[in-house]
Amino acid sequence: MVLALNAKSKPSEGAHVLVTGGAGFIGSHLVERLLAQGKSVVVVDDLSTGKLDNLRAVRSNPRLKVVQSKISGCADLAQKVGEAESVYHLAAAVGVELVVNSPIRVLETNLHETEVLLEAAAAARTPVLLASTSEVYGKSQKADFSEEDDLLIGPPHQTRWGYACSKLMDEFLALAYWRERALPVVISRLFNTVGPRQTGNYGMVLPRFIAAARSGRSLKVYGDGRQTRCFCYVLDTVEALIALQNCPSARGQVFNVGSTEEISIGALAALVIEVLGSKSQVEFVPYEKAYAPGFDDMLRRKPSVEKLARCTGVRPNTPLRRIIELIMQSD
Repeated sequence: MVLALNAKSKPSEGAHVLVTGGAGFIGSHLVERLLAQGKSVVVVDDLSTGKLDNLRAVRSNPRLKVVQSKISGCADLAQKVGEAESVYHLAAAVGVELVVNSPIRVLETNLHETEVLLEAAAAARTPVLLASTSEVYGKSQKADFSEEDDLLIGPPHQTRWGYACSKLMDEFLALAYWRERALPVVISRLFNTVGPRQTGNYGMVLPRFIAAARSGRSLKVYGDGRQTRCFCYVLDTVEALIALQNCPSARGQVFNVGSTEEISIGALAALVIEVLGSKSQVEFVPYEKAYAPGFDDMLRRKPSVEKLARCTGVRPNTPLRRIIELIMQSD
């Protein structure tokens, strides 16, 4: 395809990989993997939700440079992007609590920062992997979600859908740059990713459950607990992201990235208690008390990953019980 040929054919000597949000949960694991592959890595992160401690294992690596800045505030962004062999754009406002409590910040971060990055990347045709989210599927009731499905977004007075729309607009913008400006871009819709370093501060359910079970506090399940999710181990997610970035045929396309092992949130709480050998109890909390009146949740969120497997050969498969054990061992 002509568009793919317009991309950088090969990295220049000494070229780096740019990772926005590289001090975050997923970003820090990606940075470690890239460094282990012998890459030089430049991280741009404003540390609003990420933290330098996530990079402590590689902080002294001479091939790592960390720039504490918003994307839009990075003075030499154009140069850093232009000199990069590729860009992983993971910087975003994340977590249900942040989405509900800080909607302006969420929308501004997800829309403006992505626009600035894509503009810089398009000038040099630097390949970009854009991390999106399963939230864009909205209120669909399908048994599993595929990339070609129609999307069903809720009304604007419910703030969680603002987050979904902002990430969906990122997708539209990225694909517009692909079509109109020949920017090589691939979009990954991440489903629930979990593992070491994830914090429960922004409403992430598994680290919140583990912290409660460790301390003997009740595990608070929002709603009736019958809503189901699929939890993907962070290193499986990282493997998929790298495979997609390195696959020229993936450019201009959208891919689900996630596990297909489905579990209800009530059952997840019980599993955490069992694996940790905790004496904690499960407490059910109505959505209106946990968040706000009228909070709208998705009953199911299971991905189809057949497209990912066909394109890259990657299929996330770490069992949930093993993920919980790995999190425990890492602490």
